[in-house]
Amino acid sequence: MHLLNKPVKIVSWNVNGIRSAYFSGLGEYIKSYQPDILCLQEIKANENDIPDEIRNPAGYRSYFNSAIKKGYAGTALYYKDNISKSVDIKTDIGFDDFDKSGRIIRVDFRDFTLINVYMPHGGRFKEKLGFKIESYQNLFKYLSKINRQNVILVGDFNIAHSEIDLARPKQNINNIMFTRQERDMLDELIGLGYTDVFRKYCSVPGYYTWWSYAHDARIKNIGWRIDYIFACGQILNQVKSINILKSVTGSDHCPVMLELSDDYGI
Repeated sequence: MHLLNKPVKIVSWNVNGIRSAYFSGLGEYIKSYQPDILCLQEIKANENDIPDEIRNPAGYRSYFNSAIKKGYAGTALYYKDNISKSVDIKTDIGFDDFDKSGRIIRVDFRDFTLINVYMPHGGRFKEKLGFKIESYQNLFKYLSKINRQNVILVGDFNIAHSEIDLARPKQNINNIMFTRQERDMLDELIGLGYTDVFRKYCSVPGYYTWWSYAHDARIKNIGWRIDYIFACGQILNQVKSINILKSVTGSDHCPVMLELSDDYGI
């Protein structure tokens, strides 16, 4: 077991295109924040098309799970060299339509499992809602088979769980990302023993992770909290802080950062 002897920072961020995020300063973000583990969603690129500065940043090991369809979906995960030299990586849940879009990266560290996911949106007119629900159901089957005590599940879940999680709940009650059917999926996830870490410590409104590019929504804070960090097991006792980093730009989403206490080994 390797001890970092400092808080362990885990960051999750939907970058809405890793190449565009690169031109918006993603490399500088990595250098500035120095996350120990960085999980990205919606990278929209194949590994060979990613600029080397963010494909192989100094001091990190990186893994990419790109969609078969070019310019679509995909996930990436980075962890510092001093965390571990060898980890077990998995990039599928056994549901083909989900897996071929590169929507998951699982890393088994010594003391916990980290899962980075990018869940389907469902379509503006709910035309892909069935696929979204089926993806969640298959994810739950996958999670139920993980024989690990401590699991951290991060990513873009494309669902605002409760009215507190979006600025205009009444106007969106029947819209995608806030239908009862979708919100029930997060209820089911919590029923599996996963805790929404941010809501464990913050029960007030006004904290969002995604804003439309239109109508100055981010400036006016007319947003949605659809990016989460869930955790189960004893690792919840090691949480030092969790923050939504609204000031970090470069995407229509902002990062979420979890810090584990400095006595936790990975």
